[in-house]
Amino acid sequence: MSYSKPMEFVQTMIDTGEAKIRTSTRDLILRGTMAGIILSLAVVVAITTITQTGIGIVGALVFPVGFCILSLMGYDLVTGVFGLAPLAKFENRPGITWGSVLRCWGLVGLGNLIGSLIVAFLIALSFTMNFSVEPGAVGQTFIKAATARTVGFEELGANGWITCFVRGILCNLMVCLGVIGNMTARSVAGKIAAMWLPIFIFFALVFEHAVVNMFLFPLGMMLGADFGISTWLSFNLVPTILGNLVGGLLFTCVPLYLTHAKTAPAHNVENDSVVDAAPAFATK
Repeated sequence: MSYSKPMEFVQTMIDTGEAKIRTSTRDLILRGTMAGIILSLAVVVAITTITQTGIGIVGALVFPVGFCILSLMGYDLVTGVFGLAPLAKFENRPGITWGSVLRCWGLVGLGNLIGSLIVAFLIALSFTMNFSVEPGAVGQTFIKAATARTVGFEELGANGWITCFVRGILCNLMVCLGVIGNMTARSVAGKIAAMWLPIFIFFALVFEHAVVNMFLFPLGMMLGADFGISTWLSFNLVPTILGNLVGGLLFTCVPLYLTHAKTAPAHNVENDSVVDAAPAFATK
């Protein structure tokens, strides 16, 4: 059988969350770093494709290749552990505390940031011939995208912050479905298909993903975008992280956990009262 039923893969979600919490500091950072590197390169592929074709949906179609690769390699995104790690605490697995959940989130996120910044620097160097020339068309696309999603939100004030937060929720609702998709199939082809679909949706709709943004905005600044670190943090990365946490945990993983691991008692149809099927207006 090539497909795991929901009750089966939800147990895998819980076990995976516990395993990630128990992973060593070194391995959490290393896996997070590699995930950040691979996802960042996928962003470059997607933006290059969009720039070359002028069609955004084409970039969305190719972007999931990075997510599939890093997932199959067993690397970690903080957006995924936002949803999975707390499930082990909800199950009261021995030794699992909220402190250990936060440790897992923090170390994976740190690794993601390290990997994203490494690739941002290398891509900026590549686009500018070791910072000796102005970036070309693809680099200009990065600058425009980074500026629109920082300065653009900042100009709207609280409305911009809320918009970014909501886009973060919607993003990780889809991304965590991609993480779980890797658990629903037994074959590599099945896993890729199950991961590809929700990741395509998030990228096509231009939702906000914390790890993508750890790469996109530093690269934009390295290429000459006119905004600073404080603007990026205040009007993009912070609301994105908070939105990703809410979306991945409360909108994706908790509902699956409640309905397939903590299923409510079955409805007893034998206790239902018999309802007269005759219309109320019927006469004798």
